[in-house]
Amino acid sequence: MTHSTIQRWLRAGLVLLLCASLAAQAQTRAWLDRDQITDSDTVTLNIESDAGGGAPDYAPLRTDFDLSSQTSSRQVQWSNGAMTSRALYAVALSPKRSGTLQVPVLQVGSSRTQPLTLQVGASSASAPAAATGNAAVFLETEVDDPTPYVQQSVGVVVRLFYAAQLLSGELVLDTPAGASLQRVGEDRTLVREVNGRRYNVVERRFLLIPERSGALVLPAAQFNGRSAGGFFNDMFGGDGRLRAASAERTLQVQAQPASAPQPWLPLHGLRLRYTAAPTTGRAGEAATIVVEAVAEGATKAQFPELPVPDVGPGAQVFAEPPQFDETFNGSTPQLTLTRRFAIVPRQAGALTVPGLRMAWWDVAAGQPRTASLPDLQLDIAAGVGGSATAPLPVDTTSALPGEPATASTDLQLAPAQAAPRPWGWIALSAGLAVLWLLTLAWGWRRRRRRPAVVRGTEGVVSITASGSPYTRADLRQAMEAGGLDEIIAVLAGMGGVQTFEQVLERLDDAQQRAALVQMQQVRWGGQGGDVGQARQDLRRAFHDGPHWRAPAATQNNGLAPLYPSAHS
Repeated sequence: MTHSTIQRWLRAGLVLLLCASLAAQAQTRAWLDRDQITDSDTVTLNIESDAGGGAPDYAPLRTDFDLSSQTSSRQVQWSNGAMTSRALYAVALSPKRSGTLQVPVLQVGSSRTQPLTLQVGASSASAPAAATGNAAVFLETEVDDPTPYVQQSVGVVVRLFYAAQLLSGELVLDTPAGASLQRVGEDRTLVREVNGRRYNVVERRFLLIPERSGALVLPAAQFNGRSAGGFFNDMFGGDGRLRAASAERTLQVQAQPASAPQPWLPLHGLRLRYTAAPTTGRAGEAATIVVEAVAEGATKAQFPELPVPDVGPGAQVFAEPPQFDETFNGSTPQLTLTRRFAIVPRQAGALTVPGLRMAWWDVAAGQPRTASLPDLQLDIAAGVGGSATAPLPVDTTSALPGEPATASTDLQLAPAQAAPRPWGWIALSAGLAVLWLLTLAWGWRRRRRRPAVVRGTEGVVSITASGSPYTRADLRQAMEAGGLDEIIAVLAGMGGVQTFEQVLERLDDAQQRAALVQMQQVRWGGQGGDVGQARQDLRRAFHDGPHWRAPAATQNNGLAPLYPSAHS
């Protein structure tokens, strides 16, 4: 081997050693611009690497941080005839919680960074008392009862105060252990002035129901958002990020008292009142009573059903499904319940409808209460057409001329008759003649009003009284837009009966009877059915009119008719 060849090999080896040395010196390092921040601040993580392979993998950071403002740059330098290339990456980190947080190891190409430690303290704006007039955003949490009972509805209101224009934001309140928490209603917006500074306010309402007694810690509400920015943010590179947290609240939950009435109903207040209370009625017709209950500190799911009045055998009671309205009175939930009751008396006379009574627990006074309504006294008149109990008979045998007849239930003996007067026979003959004429007129009208029997399809017989004031058009209109009472009135008029039960007895079609019963159950039974579907079924069943039972055929007794027909 010549000397020149040896020198070439030596130079190649030196180049290889230099490259290996440069590769060994390739490194990646990471650092934070600060080691301590508050939970409302951001910190910048810088990563420098002279190893190729692409940008860092930031995925491990998202466990404890929100990421924003990612940047990258590359520098190329020549030193002693050699070229060096370095990449610089930066990302803004916003901590999701306070405490000691770890910036984990990150992969950058073929190299890895070293872990870092960051101390995150609670910001002064975390408590509502920190609203000094300079805070851009802060939160406060209000509960309507700090010492509630088990299963009591507790109203919670979280208020977000912000002075800057928000581009986005998220408000979160976690569910505490040992209770249920649900958001209710829509957010409410208003404007308030705090320490001389004008704030926009967003109120969000929650319903908290403790499930066991003892201390209950309500976590701090958290807000993460971003403002529209401004001159200082643009000048100094701020990202407009806003963070705030309210203070934790500790509630002392009381156990259910042993003397509490059942069902257990803890409330701030309960009021009952009549919104419709009739004083009169008619036998066989519905009189409507409407009761309203206003419960302070209850929800629809907690409030028991209003009891149905017990009127005894003198009437029937039909209850509509209740109507609910859930609102807030300040920070306390408020429930307004309205229920209608239809009272159908069976007979004339006085009817007493007992007032409703509901037992509840006064959470403020710590003692049982009872809300009640007074009894209603209804004066019931006789039903139209004598459907109610007939009045007492009037005894006219003892009434003297010029004196009114008196009602009596006792047997009365007629007094001795005076001597007959000559004009008595004349009056008697005239009376008999008038009676005979009236009998003739009644027979003629009875023959003209004989029910018309119409043979329908499939052998169904439909019977309609010729003298009925209602037609099929009236029935169709009532079923389209009328109520159940109007439908029954039309059917009763067409069938020559008075009550709902009598209509059912007269109907010969099982489908029509079932449709009427279903409509009644949906309307009054409180089963929460579909009124529209029931009405549609009713119209379908009566599309060709009611199908009445055929009258029984008159038996032939072999006697000639009292009044022969004109054709005989």
